[in-house]
Amino acid sequence: MDFGKVSAAAIDKIDFRLPDDPPLTRQVLAEAAKSQEAPVIYTGCAKWGRKEWVDKLYPPGTKERDFLSQYVTQFNSIELNATHYKIYEPETIRRWSLTAGKRRFLFCPKFPQVISHEGNLYAAKELTAAFLESIRAFETHLGPCFLQFSEHFSPGRRDELYTYLSSLPRDLPCYLELRHPQWFGDAAIRRELFELLRKLQLGAVITDTSGRRDCAHMELPIPGAFVRFVGNNLHPTDYRRIDEWVLRIKSWLQQGLKQLYFFMHQHDEKDSPELCLYLIQALNKHCGTKLEAPRFQQRLF
Repeated sequence: MDFGKVSAAAIDKIDFRLPDDPPLTRQVLAEAAKSQEAPVIYTGCAKWGRKEWVDKLYPPGTKERDFLSQYVTQFNSIELNATHYKIYEPETIRRWSLTAGKRRFLFCPKFPQVISHEGNLYAAKELTAAFLESIRAFETHLGPCFLQFSEHFSPGRRDELYTYLSSLPRDLPCYLELRHPQWFGDAAIRRELFELLRKLQLGAVITDTSGRRDCAHMELPIPGAFVRFVGNNLHPTDYRRIDEWVLRIKSWLQQGLKQLYFFMHQHDEKDSPELCLYLIQALNKHCGTKLEAPRFQQRLF
């Protein structure tokens, strides 16, 4: 992922500290804490197919056609960016789902770009219906989907956006990712946005990337967090950032967080599994979770 990428020389000058929890987050988690529902945590990468993972994450000689069957043995979820570029036939989705078998594994599909990036949301009814019909073929392996808009999608289109969000089915968990700075920099627009998400029971994607610190907004309109973490290919700050995230997640779990989806990105995705392993080990150590860690062909930490 190149969003928020900065030069190597700039990395050490960035303040990577996470903002304090906003009032809405504290309020939502306090209300969720009244429920006895146990929290669930899913972590993973954004793709299952990297040839560089053979001999590292996947056994020697693994063929590309077998990458998914290997991936589902290593992680419990995937941020499915493939659906951003194409609306797949339900038969293809069903085949992917069958690969996960009886495992506790979720696919978290991204809305197609023909909806989010190329068209008018007022005219997206049929495309949306086709996409939703497609991903429902995941059945028990369907996790929340997420709707991402480009940096050019401004609050000037918020009536269009709000109408579209209100039309989404309530039985399908969904998170929204916005990137235009005004969504976060204008206090009134920010408050209006997250209050609407709370009313509609839609989540907000938190994107933690070097060059756009405003996208790490820490707003939780529902007691679920969907984090897209963009590292700098195992730069030392990647590990310090993960350490801070683990402390924040621990705090959120203590306050009432019910779902966490944490997906690892790097500007070169070949390095994502290493940071996933570091995250999972840290969560297990500091948060008392029992997440299964990916098994590399040789010991990393």
